[in-house]
Amino acid sequence: MKVSELARAAGVTAETVRHYVREGLLEPRRHPDNGYQLFERGDLERLRFIHRARNLGFGVAEIREILAHADQGDSPCPMVRDLLASRLPEIHARIEELQALAARMEQALDAWARMPDGTPDGHSLCRLIESFPEETP
Repeated sequence: MKVSELARAAGVTAETVRHYVREGLLEPRRHPDNGYQLFERGDLERLRFIHRARNLGFGVAEIREILAHADQGDSPCPMVRDLLASRLPEIHARIEELQALAARMEQALDAWARMPDGTPDGHSLCRLIESFPEETP
């Protein structure tokens, strides 16, 4: 199947397929007459695997490593578990950061509801932001 057919079957865009080819995650063969990239049924399964891995937060380089293990006949599952286990605390920390940011934004909007809009005057750019207290590191 061609790029567009593979993309349609996997529910992704043709550019997504081309991106994964450029990244070396998919390796199509070339049609001898016209040079089109041609994909097999196994490529569809591989593309679906890549999509699932991306949905779990794995990056392209990590997926490349996972696929390399599998292609060599080694189980990548222990590595996958380790990667996810090491990433999870980072994700929890990021969620906390985003919750704190949301709280600051809500606080700012509440305070700004009672403040007039201002015009930059050379001393002030936006009184709303300038009125908000700086965070101490």
